[in-house]
Amino acid sequence: MPRQTPLFYRITGPIRITARPLWLPDESDPPAGQYVFGYRIRIENTGTQGTQLMSRRWLIHDNAGRDQVVEGPGVVGQQPHLAPGDVHEYASYCVLTSPSGWMEGSYTFVNDDGSTLEAAIPRFVLQGITG
Repeated sequence: MPRQTPLFYRITGPIRITARPLWLPDESDPPAGQYVFGYRIRIENTGTQGTQLMSRRWLIHDNAGRDQVVEGPGVVGQQPHLAPGDVHEYASYCVLTSPSGWMEGSYTFVNDDGSTLEAAIPRFVLQGITG
């Protein structure tokens, strides 16, 4: 039976962000120190006005002591606009040098009224299975 993966979520104002990480053993090469993790992100606008995701900032930590900061526009090549009640989902991945670590970060949104919002991405655990 497949192992159930945990959900992690955080709410910042009208934005709810949910993350579901998954270790990808078939893509990983533990003897070479490459542990590949996929993750699915769900972004929900529970507010009363539209908002556009403009940029992202990730902190990726592996338990071998390596930290990476990843910043850039949008997510996976998109800067989605979410009307009230809309949801945007995407999948991506990262590679660690150890079988465990974590990710967290933030998205910057520009609301339809011109105001900005920095929404926290919850810290989620990356845990590979070896042996």
